[in-house]
Amino acid sequence: MGQEAAFSKTLEEICSLARRQGNRIAKQQVITQFDMAKIAMEENQLSMVYEYLASKHIGLGESGEALEELSGEEADYLEEYLQSLGDFGELADQEKEAVILSAMAQDPDAKKRMIVLFLPKVAEIAKLYAGQGVFLEDLIGEGNLALAMAVEMLDGAENAVQAEGMAASMIMEAMETYIQQNVQEKSTGEKLAGKANDVLDCAREMAKALGRKVTVQELADETGMTMGQILEAVRITANHIEFLDTKESV
Repeated sequence: MGQEAAFSKTLEEICSLARRQGNRIAKQQVITQFDMAKIAMEENQLSMVYEYLASKHIGLGESGEALEELSGEEADYLEEYLQSLGDFGELADQEKEAVILSAMAQDPDAKKRMIVLFLPKVAEIAKLYAGQGVFLEDLIGEGNLALAMAVEMLDGAENAVQAEGMAASMIMEAMETYIQQNVQEKSTGEKLAGKANDVLDCAREMAKALGRKVTVQELADETGMTMGQILEAVRITANHIEFLDTKESV
């Protein structure tokens, strides 16, 4: 893929990520996406990208602005979590680079040290995804797992900067995947709950008309649903469909 095509593809991915985040994105996320694509960006080039995003009505901000999306409980958790880490992430740039290079060389102690160094960064990245229907604590947990996996896969990086970008990318991807799965599960749950309510309403009306409880088979014939689907609806409503006789189906 040519450099121009790679740039266009990366810019498209950045816009897609922003849309998933409610049309907003942090500068660090933009930079990380270009790092992942191995595209070197100068400050003036990034400024042009930011202007392009603004023209697409995509909000841009630093990670700290995501704190506004945190609930009081999450903000308290984040503060306590960062305090528990202390100064684990504090290290001079040259020392940090040495640790990463040793981790790239598969040194076990360096891998452990790199994980400790990056724990505060995981929390910072998690703040970028605040306000998307998942708890900050869960995002940090997913990010920490991705970090542990990332340090085992750095031998393919060309240098410390690329290795750090790879780790950040894996952390972000893990959080995005978790959010997407959570949204899908929530959507599925809402659909099932809606179907259960439809069964409840139909059973109520039929029982009122017949003057007795209706059987699962009768309800299936009336709704076009299978008996299995109706019994699943009964389970979802914690067997609170009092107008339905399920004895024959057990």
